[in-house]
Amino acid sequence: MMKTQIEGTRLLEKTIVNGHAIELNEANFDGEVLNAVQPVLVQFWAGWSGSCKAMTPILESVAKDQAVSIKFARVNVEDQEALTEHYGVSSVPTLLIFNQGDLLDQIVGRTTEQAVREKLEPLR
Repeated sequence: MMKTQIEGTRLLEKTIVNGHAIELNEANFDGEVLNAVQPVLVQFWAGWSGSCKAMTPILESVAKDQAVSIKFARVNVEDQEALTEHYGVSSVPTLLIFNQGDLLDQIVGRTTEQAVREKLEPLR
């Protein structure tokens, strides 16, 4: 039973990446986020965080509706400590919203689909 739970968790963690989000690191962050022509929502997440796992279906739903106008990406805080530190992320999940290289807004902690949509609405 433990193996099934672990495999299910891995699938949940990868779903938004395979469907809509780009996995970010120091090498591709500038190109994918700061130099992007469209707005970008970046999720800072950790595999051990229940709140991050709970955000996956919320972000998937928003991404399906927003995929054309807003890019979705994410940063694993355990693998990308320099990016995490650079953006002052001390709690996961943290969502950062960028437009034309500027950090416009953020959501710290678990939130609702409606709250994410409201933050992104002005950028559509």
